[in-house]
Amino acid sequence: MKKKRILLKIGSNTLTKETDHISRGKIEDIGRQIAHLQNEYEFIIVSSGAIAAAKQFVKLEHNGEEINIKQALASIGQPHLMRIFQENFRELGLFTSQCLLSYSDFEKKEAQINIKNTINVLVSNNFIPIINENDTVATDEIKFGDNDKLAALTASLLQADLLIIATNTYGIYTKYSIENKKPCTITSVSDLSNLSKEISNEKSSHGTGGMQSKIEAATIAQKANIETWIVNGLKENFILNALNNTTNYTKINP
Repeated sequence: MKKKRILLKIGSNTLTKETDHISRGKIEDIGRQIAHLQNEYEFIIVSSGAIAAAKQFVKLEHNGEEINIKQALASIGQPHLMRIFQENFRELGLFTSQCLLSYSDFEKKEAQINIKNTINVLVSNNFIPIINENDTVATDEIKFGDNDKLAALTASLLQADLLIIATNTYGIYTKYSIENKKPCTITSVSDLSNLSKEISNEKSSHGTGGMQSKIEAATIAQKANIETWIVNGLKENFILNALNNTTNYTKINP
């Protein structure tokens, strides 16, 4: 039986559980769910969190631009982030690999083919590719988007069956419910122009995206005929609960 392919995007707020440190417990929670589902699903992960990982270890002195400091922090934090993934996943019998991409890679046909071939080989050999933006040469994700767009482009290129974006809310709430401080999830939607009217421009503490970048990601996925789920990654078993439909989340239909 052909496995369904899930592209799982994990934001910084999910990985840190909205603290100042990468949560090993959250990474273990993600690994445990993948191990449980590996007979039916294959996973490709797009993970933020390199800058958050670096901030646990260093404070850089600088006189330069803020963006350069963030790029330097990403360079320091990325190996730490991968080590945490590797250690926690290996204990669950899962193997990981690192792929660093930038948006320009998706504009070149040869690069697209290389990405697709490499990741398909990794997945077919039971390795879970963990993708992040190559922040030392690109700044798109640092400035805006928290890897949401990167996840959608990757899902499209790799013909994923489902894009799951893990964030710190139960999907997208109606604007009216937020104003009344009783958040109500929009559970299923196809028209993204209507959905855009419901969101605020607020961004979360570690993340750079907010809901606008998630809608932009869903737009890319929708064009590739891929369903997008926006789920609350702070909760335990968030993937399993969404698949079993035992939690609220926003489903954006292709």
